[in-house]
Amino acid sequence: MNKQNRRTFVATAAALGASAAASAMPTMEKKNKKQLLHHVFFWLKNPNSKEDQQKLIEGLRTLEKIESIKKLHIGVPAATEKRDVVDNSYHVSELMFFDDLEGQNAYQVHPLHKKFAEQYSHLWERVLVYDSIDV
Repeated sequence: MNKQNRRTFVATAAALGASAAASAMPTMEKKNKKQLLHHVFFWLKNPNSKEDQQKLIEGLRTLEKIESIKKLHIGVPAATEKRDVVDNSYHVSELMFFDDLEGQNAYQVHPLHKKFAEQYSHLWERVLVYDSIDV
């Protein structure tokens, strides 16, 4: 490799490396935003109805289409050890990850969320929400 080609190669490699390093670093915008988790627990009106449970899970899956939800986990109580600190009395839960508070606010007023509440609220007797934000 001659000197000119080697200089061009080294300069290009250095520029690409610096660019990759810069893109991997958090930007001030991302650094100032705090991820929000929205955890919802549902108690069914008919707790022994597997059909009602499946309908609710189906409805929760429709929420995945909401753009501000970055990750959605839908679950049922795990068969973990019974302890005083474990509450497994709920029937279905959802855990949503949002980039920030604004994303969660957008979810609350989103037409798909409103439609979910209208179409599936007859299935549950109680809902409990825990929201947490990064510290």
